[in-house]
Amino acid sequence: MTKSLNMEMDRGRLKSNNQRTMPDVASQPELSVQAKIDQVGMTGVEVPVRMKRSDGVEFISAGRADAFVSLDDPHAKGIHMSRLYLALVESLESETLSLSLMEKTVESFLSSHKDLSQTASLSLAFDFMALRKSLLSENAGWRTYPVEMKCSIGANRALAFSMRAQISYSSTCPCSAALARQLISDRFLSDYSKERAVSVKEASEWLLKEESICATPHSQRSYATVDVVLSSEGKSLSLEELIVSIEQALGTAVQAAVKREDEQEFARLNGRNLMFCEDAARKMRSVLECDSRIVDYKIEAKHVESLHPHNAVSILVKGVEGGFRASSL
Repeated sequence: MTKSLNMEMDRGRLKSNNQRTMPDVASQPELSVQAKIDQVGMTGVEVPVRMKRSDGVEFISAGRADAFVSLDDPHAKGIHMSRLYLALVESLESETLSLSLMEKTVESFLSSHKDLSQTASLSLAFDFMALRKSLLSENAGWRTYPVEMKCSIGANRALAFSMRAQISYSSTCPCSAALARQLISDRFLSDYSKERAVSVKEASEWLLKEESICATPHSQRSYATVDVVLSSEGKSLSLEELIVSIEQALGTAVQAAVKREDEQEFARLNGRNLMFCEDAARKMRSVLECDSRIVDYKIEAKHVESLHPHNAVSILVKGVEGGFRASSL
């Protein structure tokens, strides 16, 4: 017992001595080149992300974090990376993710570098999962949305919050649908003489024939990527609220659990929501413009076309001075 206690005390003294004698190169003042650095930190940090859905259910998603502070002391060799990491993990492990939590975490980045840094930022990328009911049947299935949340403290303590979400939906080309309708009309006129009346029953039976109908060839899975910048009061906007508003605006979000009645309803919705990529961007804009919490946005509607080997893309920005740009050109 005494021998074991002595060994433990020896290890404690050795650890204490090592801590005193370990070299700290970052604290040494000699620098061959002195300069401030805009951002120093880590990218791709593996972290758990605790989220709570609108129904109150909490889940954990695997996230990747980018954490930065500025290095405003030109004489300092570098920042304390471990302080960023420990503050980040401690924060995310213990609380449900929100923009308020991100703000608190970024504040801790600065407080741990109060003699070195004046600005800081945190970005979190992860998959948001939501349970979606089927269109008509009594089923439900899971959908996954790639998302990103950002918080930064800039010069003069200016706070900035932003979100990004990608939503997949179906788009049917209005031109292609019109061409398909014309073929159906031409075939009907070819099969029935104009000299005689056609009964409702005959017309109905004709429409059910496979050879009477042609598909709409230009219909495809599409992707909306939405970036929003929030006002200081905009922290109340949740990721799920943003995603649902975009899905409702588009009207044809892709489905999870699908029975025949759901597929038929999806066909009906696509026929009632024909859209070019330009139409999709404008639909999303109408929703974002109505939310006073959103001060800037960038919308990308990408239609991964079934007719062509290339994509059709529409990009739309709010047009705030100094905000998002549609192109770098």
